[in-house]
Amino acid sequence: MFDHVTVRASDRRASEDAFLAVLPVLGVDQDHSGEEFAEWQDFSLAQAEDGAHVTRRLHTGFVAPTREQADAFWRVGTEAGLRSDGEPGPRPEYGEDYYGAFLLDPDGNSIEAVHHDTLRTGGIVDHLWIRVSDVAAARDFYATIAPFAGLRLNHDSPKRAQFAGSSGSFSVVAGDAPTERLHLAFPAADDAAVRDFHAAAIAAGHRDNGAPGERPEYRPGYFASFVLDPDGTNVELVNHHRDR
Repeated sequence: MFDHVTVRASDRRASEDAFLAVLPVLGVDQDHSGEEFAEWQDFSLAQAEDGAHVTRRLHTGFVAPTREQADAFWRVGTEAGLRSDGEPGPRPEYGEDYYGAFLLDPDGNSIEAVHHDTLRTGGIVDHLWIRVSDVAAARDFYATIAPFAGLRLNHDSPKRAQFAGSSGSFSVVAGDAPTERLHLAFPAADDAAVRDFHAAAIAAGHRDNGAPGERPEYRPGYFASFVLDPDGTNVELVNHHRDR
């Protein structure tokens, strides 16, 4: 589903400490912490350039292998000083077997440990809820890139559109103010898909944020392109030439 999801923090050290507290109880160890970013599998954290570039109004659901780990996520987080956004428990409005525990990260974004019978595999981000100014416009953007990113429209209503991959999902939802300063990257099967993704988005009138090409500053063999969704979310399609 996601190659990576990157959020920008007003105080990276404080945010990194928060995730270092809660993600290990879900069985997730940190993969990297350097000058540019910190990373836990497909979730990464970077320092915002200034107060206007902080990720706001995002909901991220992390995979909890068991209900007990969701409980521990909430307990450890509140003990570390994070605010509760919903105590652990069943959420039948989301699904019969849906169990979630909710916190707020240091910048006020909602983070959840979620357990259900169709959890995401191959990554720790089970789902995202992204607030948008116009659900139909956001839906149409993601429908345009869906064939290249391996996505399908799974739910469509005036207040929410959900896209799913082979496992995992994200929803664009109506909100008083849209999610800000989010970066989403989806994996591509080959370089042609990266080029076609970019061409299709530009042809549909969306904004370019980086033409298809190699990005050696990230790592050798990193071939990607970037466009902006209607609310300014930076959306990337990337093919990793892992054999290089």
